[in-house]
Amino acid sequence: MQPFIQLFWLFIKVNLLTTSGPASVGLLYKESVGILMTNADFVQAVSFSSILPGSDALQLAMFIGYSVGGIPGALVALLGSILPPTVLMLGVILILHRLHREAWVARFVSGLSPAVSILMVFVAWQVFQDGNNGAIGWQTLLIAAGTLVALVLEAPVPLVLLAAGLLGVFIY
Repeated sequence: MQPFIQLFWLFIKVNLLTTSGPASVGLLYKESVGILMTNADFVQAVSFSSILPGSDALQLAMFIGYSVGGIPGALVALLGSILPPTVLMLGVILILHRLHREAWVARFVSGLSPAVSILMVFVAWQVFQDGNNGAIGWQTLLIAAGTLVALVLEAPVPLVLLAAGLLGVFIY
């Protein structure tokens, strides 16, 4: 029973302290690597959850939950992930319904966007550093160049992820 309580509390805490899926990855990393899973397992979980359609955060939660406790673990992690935002969103909806015409509300929301973007870059850098073992090889440069080309050409994200995964199969 202890791992399930630990999983539930982990995802309650992560979803209370972070404001978005990508921002939660950093806290999940800190709270789960070395405690519930290895660094390699976490990098694999992030990669796997990113390639599937849908919410990365929920897929990552279910992957971690399944790794720790099978299907019951995945369900506990899912419940811990959806409960806090659901309760908070209901409260925010009630408040914003009353304040939606106030100018400061729009400015507040605009201020959140850059902060979340910086958090996403920071987490990506951490995962990159942990996944490349301290050296940037030709494989990493090839994938980075392919990603840059995909960004310039505005290729669909699922296609980019699929191509990167297939490229990884052949070059690693």
